[in-house]
Amino acid sequence: MDIGLRLKTIRLQAKLSQRELAKRSGVTNGFISQVEKNQVSPSIGSLKKLLDGFPMTLADFFAEEEAADAIKPVVYRAEDQPERGTGNISYRLIGSRFPGRHITLLRETMPIGADTGPDMISHPGQECGVVIEGRLLLVVGERHFELGPGDGYYFDSTEPHRFVNIGDKELHIVSASQPQTM
Repeated sequence: MDIGLRLKTIRLQAKLSQRELAKRSGVTNGFISQVEKNQVSPSIGSLKKLLDGFPMTLADFFAEEEAADAIKPVVYRAEDQPERGTGNISYRLIGSRFPGRHITLLRETMPIGADTGPDMISHPGQECGVVIEGRLLLVVGERHFELGPGDGYYFDSTEPHRFVNIGDKELHIVSASQPQTM
């Protein structure tokens, strides 16, 4: 497998610049450039760090791409939704094998008390979602919102944001995002 080409292809599909991926994954954009040009071969740890910027698992990275002329899948059963989360938050990606996918649709599960971390997140694009079960504290910039089942959100994800489960049971969200064209 051409690791550099695979990384570059995934980065471009996600509409991320090398600089943005570097910022998300905590490496230099020079390192990403070297990997994409196959000038350096990343260790498994370094590659995992890079993939966390998407987020993507090592297994998904090394999975063979489906042929472009293959029949496009329509249904993605629960067991066909790869895990993209890290730590105790689950992000199940719907449509992972759809060629040329432009939308990230996630089935999210956050245990009681879980949050996306003390640091606010920001990235190019827009995000939207709906709470299926549980209670969500959504922080966007300086604004705080409490959402329950049936409540939805939509915001410009370049604004710093954070998600916290403030309920007494697991939080279930269905969310979608589409990066802005760079």
